Amino acid sequence: MNRGDDDQRGTDDPYTTMGGTRQTRTRMPDDAGATRPRAARVRASRSTITVVGVVVLLVAAIAFVNRGPGSDSGDGGQGGASGRPESSSTAASGVKPVEGKGSTGIPSGFARNSQGAQSAASNYTVALSSVDMFKADSRHRLVDTIYTPEAAAKLKSGQDAAYSAQFLKKLGLDAEGNAPQGSLFVSRAIPVGVKVESADVDDAKVSVWYTGLIGMSGAQSTDPVKTSWNTWTFQLKWVGNDWKIVSDAQKKGPTPLPGDETASNSDEISKAVEEFGGFTYAR
Repeated sequence: MNRGDDDQRGTDDPYTTMGGTRQTRTRMPDDAGATRPRAARVRASRSTITVVGVVVLLVAAIAFVNRGPGSDSGDGGQGGASGRPESSSTAASGVKPVEGKGSTGIPSGFARNSQGAQSAASNYTVALSSVDMFKADSRHRLVDTIYTPEAAAKLKSGQDAAYSAQFLKKLGLDAEGNAPQGSLFVSRAIPVGVKVESADVDDAKVSVWYTGLIGMSGAQSTDPVKTSWNTWTFQLKWVGNDWKIVSDAQKKGPTPLPGDETASNSDEISKAVEEFGGFTYAR
């Protein structure tokens, strides 16, 4: 509209310039019956757009929740063109992680895909960091369960030597791996994230970044429970309808700065360990 148009409007024009040119123009109703149908049409149009938008979002949400294992992007959720992790790297897949737990209590029956390998590596990190590793019988059962037969046979003698009576004594345990009466030995791992180094239908290499708790909780303890940060890398192979460990290696970190929280006393730590159970981890 030209500026001169305002000057040419008569008093019957429904638009009136308020406060001069280039200012807000207010519609002055010249006929109540003429303005209502227009307003109704605008409201109806906006309502239609809102409904369509909600339906589109709902369909997208349902499609996301119902994604199957075959909908992986193929990069293990490691990152897009920028090299940064995509949102899918931390999103729940909705895929059942395991079929159940065996007599050892270790999750088993992982899916034969990248997600299954990541879930297996996370749960194996927890198992290999548990107090069961400090007693010979439970350690042997655990190793036989999650390693390939060949790897398990090679590991046992070396592990038995590593978990010697002298080593256990440094931790406050007796030669059988038992804590003193009135004390509680704590050893736990909490996976923080997983990364697929490589994967195909029969083999996978997965790294697990985790924080750990280890130490003796008790009034007489000289080795209180402390935290640690490590990365555990597993070479996995599909054997006997499940993922098994062929080899593994650990390294320290990445380690974040400690917080400003005050450390709890041994009674609080013991109570928390006894009352708060662990998880079955799933990618």
